[in-house]
Parts: sequence; structure tokens; C-alpha cells
Amino acid sequence: MLRVVLPKGSLEKATLDLFEAADLPVNRSSSVAYQATIDDPRIDSVRILRPQEIPNYVEEGLFDIGITGRDWVEETGCTVESLGELRYSKATSKPIQLVVAVAGDSAATAVTDLPNGVRVQSEYPELTKRYFAEHGVSAEVRLSHGATEAKIPDIADCVVEITETGRALRAAGLKVIDTILMSYTEVIANPEAAADPTKRQAMNQIMTLLNGVLDARGRVLLKLNVSEERREAVLAVLPSMKSPTMSPLAGGGYAVESVVEKQTINLVIPALREAGATDLVEMAISKIVP
Repeated sequence: MLRVVLPKGSLEKATLDLFEAADLPVNRSSSVAYQATIDDPRIDSVRILRPQEIPNYVEEGLFDIGITGRDWVEETGCTVESLGELRYSKATSKPIQLVVAVAGDSAATAVTDLPNGVRVQSEYPELTKRYFAEHGVSAEVRLSHGATEAKIPDIADCVVEITETGRALRAAGLKVIDTILMSYTEVIANPEAAADPTKRQAMNQIMTLLNGVLDARGRVLLKLNVSEERREAVLAVLPSMKSPTMSPLAGGGYAVESVVEKQTINLVIPALREAGATDLVEMAISKIVP
């Protein structure tokens, strides 16, 4: 039914891991194969291509849905429908940022401080041209094929580059003077395919699985027992997504379950124990579907 295109390169492993966790494992003959399959009746075919190309191919109808970054949708200017963001990047759950950077010792603190004729290198030439034009700065924009941050000062005066942590820019001695956009990984669809009721239902179901995995990341299921006398004290310190689940125990008291942020569990468990909770069990969660 659906022709799917997934990103190759920096997003590849994170994307394949996400599909695996969503019970949609991507099967291919080798780690460098561009053709793949997903054993699911909703998916006819899978290709793995560079994310820069994916908006164009989805717009043209070569694929029904694709995963790429918002940065490449904006760069290409393609007409596609967004099915939603997937909150993951190459190494974190944070968005990447498309930033304007100059040498660390530059006097410029804003793009309008840059002179007309400024030499700019970027992997996003169209976005960069629009950005400088909107700010009234005449720039000489050239396409960079990588290692963009290394081109200051000999080849460029300024770069427009993506960063997830800022580490590479700082290591190159650069400073950021503006952020053009924040970009999450995004699922995009061909508008005609998205308008087809059968395909749209399949798209929505796949998004439910993918989002269920992402919503579960960083959360755990906490199970505990508590007596009637200590119930209110325990509930007062027990976080939950909505409301804890409580069930009466045969011998009196309650069994309680709650979804808790993993990063807070080191504080929550001792506090619950002090409040009177017993038999605490922490369990991993695969998916959360509200």
C-alpha cells in the first residue's frame, strides 16, 4: 500500500532503531543496501536515500511518505504534507539548529553587522540566500559539501551550518550570531496520497506506533504496594502521567501503578519508601499510546 523512503546518513541508525522498537523492523540484504522491506501489510516498499532528496521525491509522488528533517523541507521548498514531528535527532531527542556562525574574534554580533559581499558557505544555499535577502545583506553564497565550519577564515567569512550540540562549531573557534530555524525529524507525505482514505488510515496507524515508542522513551512503569493508612502519603509524592492506577489487594491495602519520568526515579523511589510504599518494582516501557 504505502511506498516509504527513510533517511540514509546521520539519521539512519536512529530511524531504523525507532522502526525496530515500533515492531516495524526494516529488513535489507546489507547495511549499505538502498532497498529494504518491512513485513507489514500497510507497507509495499522501502527505500533508504539521502534526506536532502526525500522532500522532492515525496512531492513528485515517487513515495507516499518519507522521513527527513524540517531543514530539508524548507531548503527545497517542496509542497508536502506534514504528518508530525518525531522528536529525535542524530544523537539526542533535541532538535538540530540551523545557525549563522562567524569567527570567534569577529566583531559581528548580528547578521546585520556583516558587510555586503560577505562570503558565506552552507549546505543550505537556498535557505541561506533567502535569509540574507530578508535581512538586507548582499551575500556571496556558495554550496558547501561538508566540513563547513573549517572554511573560516580562508574560504568564507561566515557559515550557515546545522548543529545539535554546538561542539564542532566551538572546536573550530566559531561563535553563533543567529539561529535561522529549529528542525526536528519529520514524517512528510505526498498530498495526493494523504488524501486517499485508505492510505491516510495506514499513515495514521504507523504514526501511532512510532509516536508510542518515542513517548515511552525516558519513562518507566513503577509498581508498588501501600496500606490504607499510608495511601494518601504515598500518592502525595507519586508522579503520574494522568492518575495512578490502584487496585485493592486481597489482604488489604492497594497495588499502585504509575508511569514516571526515568530521570526522576532516583528521587521518587526513596521518597515513596519513606512515605510507606513497599514492594516497589521499576519496569521498562516499550510504547505509550494515550
